[in-house]
Amino acid sequence: MKAIKTKDMTIGTLAKHAGVGVETVRFYERKGLIKKPAKSVSAFRHYSEEDSRKISFIKRAQDLGFTLNEIKDILAMQVNTKATCNDLKKKADIKIKEIESKIKDLKRMKQSLQTFAGACGTSNMSIQECGILECFDNDWKC
Repeated sequence: MKAIKTKDMTIGTLAKHAGVGVETVRFYERKGLIKKPAKSVSAFRHYSEEDSRKISFIKRAQDLGFTLNEIKDILAMQVNTKATCNDLKKKADIKIKEIESKIKDLKRMKQSLQTFAGACGTSNMSIQECGILECFDNDWKC
């Protein structure tokens, strides 16, 4: 990727460089995840390479399941001289437990859907005869 001069990075350039849309940049500004820079003499706002790195960090953290509020807390930890690595580890451990809970829920949902699918009988039946509908009508008992 072509190197970008920090002073040349308008919102469009920043968005492209960070792999997001302009509206995403504005949304992050409104949420306080990145600072809205002052306008220059040319009436354009100019962003830094740090802003691009921060947006990339936000996107990666979202991919790991962190909410924007959690990400905001993590970003605040980076500038807090009293924050420790263990503080960040605690946040990661909490997220791991949430993911494990979601996996358990998804496995239960999958098992229920397999039961529903098994209640279907032959695929040639009319929808009115379909056993899956009875599962919904009978408190999920097929």
